[in-house]
Amino acid sequence: MRGFLAVYLRELLIIWHRLPRMLLSFSVSPTLYLVAFGFGLGKDLTVEGRPYLEFLVPGVVAAASMMQGFGINVEINVARFYLRIFEEFQAAPISNWAYVLGEILGGVTRALLSTLVILAITALAGVKLHLGPAFFLGVFLNAFVFASLGVASAMLIRSHADQALVTNFIITPMVFLGGTFFPVEGLPAWARLPLKLLPLTHASHLIRNAAYGNPVPLTSLYILLIIAGLGFFLAYHSVDRARD
Repeated sequence: MRGFLAVYLRELLIIWHRLPRMLLSFSVSPTLYLVAFGFGLGKDLTVEGRPYLEFLVPGVVAAASMMQGFGINVEINVARFYLRIFEEFQAAPISNWAYVLGEILGGVTRALLSTLVILAITALAGVKLHLGPAFFLGVFLNAFVFASLGVASAMLIRSHADQALVTNFIITPMVFLGGTFFPVEGLPAWARLPLKLLPLTHASHLIRNAAYGNPVPLTSLYILLIIAGLGFFLAYHSVDRARD
């Protein structure tokens, strides 16, 4: 437990020292999405009987929490290749699970902060959503899944260039195709099936239903729980392999 707290405390201290810049950074992309798609294109548009802006905000939350959760891989890469902090973790009496959980929760914390920034912006815009426990559970699971994948990718990939490839070819396309800006159900069947395999699609579905005050979609919840467990397992063994 002490090992986990040490790793997580380091991430919290990094967040604290960078907090003003991070909050400003968290606000840029969501604001652009909301202005361009919500206020610009979707002012008079409705989706599923609701204003498009109400449909858009949960999708932006899902996309932002995914990006910030996965973004923990950048911090790990810097600590590993430049600051040599990972070597200190290797020498310290810290178990793999403690290191992995501390880094993942660091990514989850960043994702929750970005979510709060988006909610503050949308509140100023007059968008009212149902922000109950199910909403934040969806954000947490989404961030946990992608933070786990971020830790695993940081251990398996050996350079920043390769990390950029993963982001450009996997994470960025998912932002636009994971049910964030348009309903996946409107696509042809051949396109709908692969998109429904994406974890972000289920996260968007869960967060959006919670934001509407609807019952939690259990299928999406169970899928995210399973992927979160598999992601943690992958991150654990990736760290074990990197230690060797």
